[in-house]
Amino acid sequence: MAQKSVIAIGAHPDDIEFCMAGTLLQLRAVGWKIHYFNVSSGNLGSVTMTSAKTVQIRAKEARAAARILKATYHASICHDLEIMYDVPALRKVAGVIRKSRASIVLTHSPVDYMEDHTNTCRLVVAAAFTHGMPNFKTSPTTRPYGHDVVVYHAMPHSLQGPMREKIVPGSFVDTTDVHEVKIEALGAHASQQDWLDASQGMNSYLKTADDMSRHAGKLSKKFRHAEAWRRHLYYGFSRTEVDPLSIALGNLHKINAAYERMIKKGT
Repeated sequence: MAQKSVIAIGAHPDDIEFCMAGTLLQLRAVGWKIHYFNVSSGNLGSVTMTSAKTVQIRAKEARAAARILKATYHASICHDLEIMYDVPALRKVAGVIRKSRASIVLTHSPVDYMEDHTNTCRLVVAAAFTHGMPNFKTSPTTRPYGHDVVVYHAMPHSLQGPMREKIVPGSFVDTTDVHEVKIEALGAHASQQDWLDASQGMNSYLKTADDMSRHAGKLSKKFRHAEAWRRHLYYGFSRTEVDPLSIALGNLHKINAAYERMIKKGT
């Protein structure tokens, strides 16, 4: 049997580490091959360096983070605030997903505080939908694959949508025993300390990540550190409704019963 594969797709270098890397690490621990793909280069993530220098530094940092996670690295395809839902970008993202042969695709929330995140989500969902379509051409050309794909959405920053509405997690993955490696991978993005201080008031981006995972753990009512997810509707992605995170991770995964009740009520 071929090794199962998961890909995490973030908008910017360090997005994966903030909200997806712990889940990647837990899947790797149970035998999955893990892939790492930032759609944009992170070129705007500096108040002191030129765009070109920032691209160079952030690519080096992202590769270092992928090595720490022991993930296959895929190069970025565009620059910050240039992530657009268009056909050329869709062909490129679809090509990366097909190359990974992923059964699980991790990405941003459909609603989030900034457009790079939401446009990345749109691209990833559409690209994953085409994974088995031979008539959809990717760039570069990559052969399609037929096995099921399930898309999971990370929680938006502060668990809020852009209109300040509360977003409820659908499930949680226990990241407690891989938390130190996750923080180590985030620490590889050293250039972001000053940028996040200046742009978003994060006086320590490592502490912010620690606080986020502790908060998700508290919400789970079970884990000390966690990452929270919502599972995409399966139509067109898989033959039946499946939850491979739950199957693969067992007791390290907890479904939020309150979320399930909420969606069944339609509220």
